[in-house]
Amino acid sequence: MNLRSGRLKGQMSREVADFTSSLEFDRRIFQADILTNRAHTTMLVEQEIIPGTIGKQILNALEQLEKEGIDALDLDSAVEDIHMAVENYVTSVMGPDAGFMHTAKSRNDQVATDLKIALKEEIREIQKELITFIEIILEMATENLDTLMVGYTHLQHAQPTTFAHHLLSYAQALKRDYGRLQDAYHRMDLCPLGSAALTTTSFPINRERTAELLGFSGPMENSIDGVSSRDFIAETVFALTMLGTTLSKICEELIIWSTYEFRMVELGDDFSSTSSIMPQKKNPDVAEIVRGKTAVLNGELVTILTIIKSLPQSYNRDLQEVTPHLWKATDTLSSALTITMGMLSSAKFKGERGEELARANFSAATELADLMVRDAGLPFRTAHQIVGRAVTVALDKGMKAEDIDTHFLDEISQELTGQTLNIDNAVVKKSLNPKDIIQSRKVIGGPAPSMVQEVIGNLRDFVEENKKVLPEE
Repeated sequence: MNLRSGRLKGQMSREVADFTSSLEFDRRIFQADILTNRAHTTMLVEQEIIPGTIGKQILNALEQLEKEGIDALDLDSAVEDIHMAVENYVTSVMGPDAGFMHTAKSRNDQVATDLKIALKEEIREIQKELITFIEIILEMATENLDTLMVGYTHLQHAQPTTFAHHLLSYAQALKRDYGRLQDAYHRMDLCPLGSAALTTTSFPINRERTAELLGFSGPMENSIDGVSSRDFIAETVFALTMLGTTLSKICEELIIWSTYEFRMVELGDDFSSTSSIMPQKKNPDVAEIVRGKTAVLNGELVTILTIIKSLPQSYNRDLQEVTPHLWKATDTLSSALTITMGMLSSAKFKGERGEELARANFSAATELADLMVRDAGLPFRTAHQIVGRAVTVALDKGMKAEDIDTHFLDEISQELTGQTLNIDNAVVKKSLNPKDIIQSRKVIGGPAPSMVQEVIGNLRDFVEENKKVLPEE
């Protein structure tokens, strides 16, 4: 069927047809378009808007097309889009009566519905991967409850912690990423179908029924908004961009930690490469590629926001150009998520090196200041000054943290405050031991193994709860 033959004279040139066609990226909504047509036709028959015999023929043709697949369609750019390609197929099967399929709907509400159906499925698949990733991290954390490492701020030694504690920071970030996708899913879970071009229709359609058939929680309540809104795409891509940022940060740390200078992690050989000239090299190329590819998500988000920011309400053809950026974002994120999950799960944490770094460079200094507050009754700022000076003097003398004792601290305190601290030397030594420091951090969110285990339990509950709502394979 030639859609132009009624109102317009002649045909578009091939160049213009190719330029305006959406068929290249419409493939992603082929299955969704069949579902939309099936639901709409079913409703039209139920409402006695079209004859039941014709409706049955339409449904049979759609079933036949679903079995044959997208390759059964004529996807020449002159057809414009997937919606016309599907309608043309049905027409080729049953003749002009196929036109009843388009009663009381427009391509405007149809494409919005198709996109939501397809995107909801994409979100659920990504959420399944996220749940799996969180489970993997929880297993790794359980195995590393007592594996020491040093925590960093400004990429400088800060305080002792454990690999488990650090790994759970990834899990918590991924949990929020999951929540952002869930929020986007809920907000898009309203059906545009029945909005028609922009003001619905005079036919007595049942929009609640089509929403039900398509698995939506209900219909959108404004038809202009139904055909023009693409904020559900922008919001989803924002959530994907934030998730990509989480993955990029994980990869960045794996890259840094795998260097000779850090030597905290050994990446799997299947996630590494070597040099074409330097045979000794083991390069974290895969992590670097993830770091680079996730930057694409930022660009897709800005492009989508730029397209939709200046459009008047109702449908504009510009909206067509949002779709390829959506699918580029979902594809990029999905592959990056799978790769990062495999890379982190195969990484080997080097506990001896982690403990070596945790004991080096005075990472216990904060605990020493806290000790002065508790045992000597000093204001924290005074304690901070004493410990800061103690570290400076120790570094000048080539001392290590374990060389500091109560006599040394009394000398520094006498110089700065005119008073000695008189803290028991055994207590001072205990406050400089990374293992004892970590055990003392029994605060919600802290690295003490007991607190980490509690958080692992909470996250396992989160995983199990959300497994119940995600569809089975």
